[in-house]
Amino acid sequence: MGLTEADLALGKPPAKLSSTGKVIVGVIGGLVAGVYVAALPFVVPAFRKVCLPFVPASESQVRNVLSALKGRKGTLLDIGSGDGRIVIEAAKVGFRGTGVELNPWLVLFSRWNARRNKVHKLTTFQTKDLWKTNVGSYNNISIFGVESMMDRLETKFENETNNDVRIVACRFPLPNWEPIETIGEGIDTVWLYKKQ
Repeated sequence: MGLTEADLALGKPPAKLSSTGKVIVGVIGGLVAGVYVAALPFVVPAFRKVCLPFVPASESQVRNVLSALKGRKGTLLDIGSGDGRIVIEAAKVGFRGTGVELNPWLVLFSRWNARRNKVHKLTTFQTKDLWKTNVGSYNNISIFGVESMMDRLETKFENETNNDVRIVACRFPLPNWEPIETIGEGIDTVWLYKKQ
Protein backbone atom coordinates (compact mmCIF):
# COMPACT_ATOMS: atom_id res chain seq x y z
CA MET A 1 0.00 0.00 0.00
CA GLY A 2 1.59 3.27 -1.15
CA LEU A 3 1.34 6.75 0.28
CA THR A 4 -1.08 9.19 -1.27
CA GLU A 5 -0.46 12.90 -1.77
CA ALA A 6 -2.76 13.52 1.19
CA ASP A 7 -0.63 11.25 3.41
CA LEU A 8 2.51 13.13 2.38
CA ALA A 9 0.82 16.50 2.94
CA LEU A 10 -0.11 15.39 6.48
CA GLY A 11 3.54 14.56 7.14
CA LYS A 12 3.00 10.81 7.26
CA PRO A 13 6.47 9.21 6.88
CA PRO A 14 7.06 6.69 4.10
CA ALA A 15 7.23 3.01 5.05
CA LYS A 16 10.63 1.90 6.36
CA LEU A 17 12.75 -0.66 4.53
CA SER A 18 12.85 -4.02 6.31
CA SER A 19 16.14 -5.52 7.46
CA THR A 20 16.00 -8.03 4.61
CA GLY A 21 15.38 -5.21 2.14
CA LYS A 22 18.38 -3.28 3.47
CA VAL A 23 20.58 -6.37 3.11
CA ILE A 24 19.40 -6.94 -0.47
CA VAL A 25 19.99 -3.29 -1.42
CA GLY A 26 23.45 -3.41 0.22
CA VAL A 27 24.44 -6.64 -1.54
CA ILE A 28 23.29 -5.36 -4.93
CA GLY A 29 25.09 -2.04 -4.39
CA GLY A 30 28.25 -3.88 -3.33
CA LEU A 31 28.11 -6.14 -6.38
CA VAL A 32 27.66 -3.20 -8.74
CA ALA A 33 30.59 -1.34 -7.13
CA GLY A 34 32.74 -4.50 -7.20
CA VAL A 35 32.06 -5.18 -10.89
CA TYR A 36 32.83 -1.53 -11.68
CA VAL A 37 36.16 -1.61 -9.81
CA ALA A 38 37.18 -4.99 -11.28
CA ALA A 39 36.25 -4.03 -14.86
CA LEU A 40 37.78 -0.55 -14.83
CA PRO A 41 41.41 -1.62 -15.55
CA PHE A 42 40.21 -3.64 -18.55
CA VAL A 43 38.08 -0.80 -19.96
CA VAL A 44 40.36 2.23 -19.39
CA PRO A 45 43.02 1.16 -21.96
CA ALA A 46 40.38 1.51 -24.69
CA PHE A 47 40.24 5.25 -23.98
CA ARG A 48 44.00 5.82 -24.26
CA LYS A 49 45.67 7.39 -27.29
CA VAL A 50 46.88 3.91 -28.30
CA CYS A 51 44.38 1.18 -27.39
CA LEU A 52 46.18 -1.87 -25.97
CA PRO A 53 43.68 -4.65 -25.30
CA PHE A 54 44.75 -7.74 -23.36
CA VAL A 55 45.04 -10.73 -25.69
CA PRO A 56 46.94 -13.62 -24.11
CA ALA A 57 49.96 -14.99 -25.96
CA SER A 58 49.40 -18.43 -27.43
CA GLU A 59 51.74 -21.31 -26.58
CA SER A 60 53.20 -21.00 -30.10
CA GLN A 61 53.93 -17.30 -29.61
CA VAL A 62 55.70 -18.00 -26.32
CA ARG A 63 57.76 -20.77 -27.96
CA ASN A 64 58.62 -18.47 -30.86
CA VAL A 65 59.78 -15.67 -28.54
CA LEU A 66 61.99 -18.09 -26.61
CA SER A 67 63.31 -19.54 -29.87
CA ALA A 68 64.21 -16.04 -31.07
CA LEU A 69 66.16 -15.46 -27.85
CA LYS A 70 67.89 -18.85 -27.86
CA GLY A 71 71.55 -18.49 -26.84
CA ARG A 72 70.90 -15.11 -25.20
CA LYS A 73 71.20 -14.41 -21.47
CA GLY A 74 70.64 -11.59 -19.04
CA THR A 75 67.64 -9.38 -18.58
CA LEU A 76 64.34 -9.47 -20.42
CA LEU A 77 61.75 -6.73 -20.50
CA ASP A 78 58.28 -7.72 -21.67
CA ILE A 79 56.34 -4.60 -22.66
CA GLY A 80 52.61 -5.16 -22.27
CA SER A 81 53.26 -8.32 -20.26
CA GLY A 82 49.57 -9.15 -19.73
CA ASP A 83 49.31 -12.27 -17.59
CA GLY A 84 53.10 -12.66 -17.45
CA ARG A 85 53.49 -15.88 -19.40
CA ILE A 86 56.48 -14.69 -21.50
CA VAL A 87 58.39 -13.43 -18.43
CA ILE A 88 57.61 -16.61 -16.48
CA GLU A 89 58.68 -18.97 -19.30
CA ALA A 90 61.83 -16.88 -19.91
CA ALA A 91 62.70 -17.11 -16.21
CA LYS A 92 62.43 -20.89 -16.42
CA VAL A 93 65.29 -20.87 -18.94
CA GLY A 94 67.47 -18.47 -16.95
CA PHE A 95 66.46 -14.92 -17.85
CA ARG A 96 65.85 -12.32 -15.17
CA GLY A 97 62.53 -10.94 -16.40
CA THR A 98 60.51 -7.79 -15.87
CA GLY A 99 56.96 -7.35 -17.06
CA VAL A 100 55.46 -3.90 -17.57
CA GLU A 101 51.67 -3.78 -17.73
CA LEU A 102 49.01 -1.07 -17.25
CA ASN A 103 46.36 -3.37 -15.80
CA PRO A 104 46.94 -3.84 -12.03
CA TRP A 105 44.82 -7.03 -11.92
CA LEU A 106 47.03 -8.65 -14.57
CA VAL A 107 50.14 -7.55 -12.65
CA LEU A 108 48.79 -9.18 -9.47
CA PHE A 109 47.90 -12.34 -11.41
CA SER A 110 51.39 -12.40 -12.98
CA ARG A 111 53.05 -12.14 -9.56
CA TRP A 112 50.87 -14.95 -8.22
CA ASN A 113 51.57 -17.09 -11.29
CA ALA A 114 55.33 -16.51 -11.00
CA ARG A 115 55.21 -17.63 -7.36
CA ARG A 116 53.13 -20.68 -8.34
CA ASN A 117 55.76 -21.55 -10.98
CA LYS A 118 58.58 -21.00 -8.46
CA VAL A 119 60.29 -18.28 -10.54
CA HIS A 120 59.21 -15.28 -8.45
CA LYS A 121 62.82 -14.56 -7.44
CA LEU A 122 63.76 -14.13 -11.10
CA THR A 123 60.75 -12.01 -12.09
CA THR A 124 59.35 -8.57 -11.41
CA PHE A 125 55.99 -7.23 -12.57
CA GLN A 126 55.19 -3.52 -12.54
CA THR A 127 52.03 -1.54 -13.14
CA LYS A 128 53.59 1.05 -15.37
CA ASP A 129 53.13 2.97 -18.61
CA LEU A 130 55.55 1.65 -21.24
CA TRP A 131 56.25 5.18 -22.49
CA LYS A 132 57.55 6.09 -19.01
CA THR A 133 59.70 2.96 -18.75
CA ASN A 134 63.40 3.29 -19.48
CA VAL A 135 64.28 0.30 -21.65
CA GLY A 136 68.02 1.03 -21.69
CA SER A 137 69.04 -1.36 -18.92
CA TYR A 138 67.66 -4.46 -20.68
CA ASN A 139 69.51 -6.51 -23.26
CA ASN A 140 66.42 -8.42 -24.44
CA ILE A 141 62.98 -6.90 -25.05
CA SER A 142 59.72 -8.46 -26.16
CA ILE A 143 56.74 -6.41 -27.22
CA PHE A 144 53.16 -7.40 -27.90
CA GLY A 145 52.00 -4.09 -29.31
CA VAL A 146 49.49 -2.83 -31.80
CA GLU A 147 50.37 -1.59 -35.27
CA SER A 148 49.67 2.07 -34.46
CA MET A 149 52.37 2.19 -31.76
CA MET A 150 55.26 0.47 -33.53
CA ASP A 151 56.68 3.65 -35.18
CA ARG A 152 56.87 5.37 -31.81
CA LEU A 153 58.42 2.27 -30.23
CA GLU A 154 61.15 2.24 -32.87
CA THR A 155 62.11 5.77 -31.86
CA LYS A 156 62.10 4.79 -28.18
CA PHE A 157 64.34 1.79 -28.90
CA GLU A 158 66.73 3.89 -31.03
CA ASN A 159 67.07 6.48 -28.28
CA GLU A 160 67.22 4.28 -25.17
CA THR A 161 68.68 0.85 -25.94
CA ASN A 162 72.30 -0.29 -26.14
CA ASN A 163 73.87 -1.87 -29.22
CA ASP A 164 73.70 -5.42 -27.82
CA VAL A 165 69.92 -5.38 -27.43
CA ARG A 166 67.68 -7.92 -29.14
CA ILE A 167 64.05 -6.96 -29.64
CA VAL A 168 61.32 -9.48 -30.37
CA ALA A 169 58.16 -7.95 -31.86
CA CYS A 170 55.06 -10.11 -31.70
CA ARG A 171 51.94 -9.74 -33.88
CA PHE A 172 53.23 -6.58 -35.62
CA PRO A 173 56.76 -5.92 -36.92
CA LEU A 174 58.72 -2.74 -36.43
CA PRO A 175 57.92 -0.82 -39.63
CA ASN A 176 61.37 0.58 -40.51
CA TRP A 177 63.84 -1.92 -39.04
CA GLU A 178 64.95 -4.99 -40.94
CA PRO A 179 64.49 -8.18 -38.87
CA ILE A 180 67.48 -10.48 -38.54
CA GLU A 181 65.10 -13.43 -38.19
CA THR A 182 61.39 -14.16 -38.63
CA ILE A 183 59.94 -17.12 -36.76
CA GLY A 184 56.47 -18.65 -37.09
CA GLU A 185 53.56 -17.74 -39.30
CA GLY A 186 50.26 -15.92 -39.12
CA ILE A 187 49.32 -14.47 -35.76
CA ASP A 188 52.13 -16.44 -34.08
CA THR A 189 54.88 -14.74 -36.14
CA VAL A 190 57.66 -12.98 -34.22
CA TRP A 191 60.34 -10.73 -35.67
CA LEU A 192 63.81 -10.56 -34.10
CA TYR A 193 65.71 -7.28 -34.38
CA LYS A 194 69.20 -6.11 -33.54
CA LYS A 195 69.69 -2.39 -32.96
CA GLN A 196 70.81 -0.77 -36.21
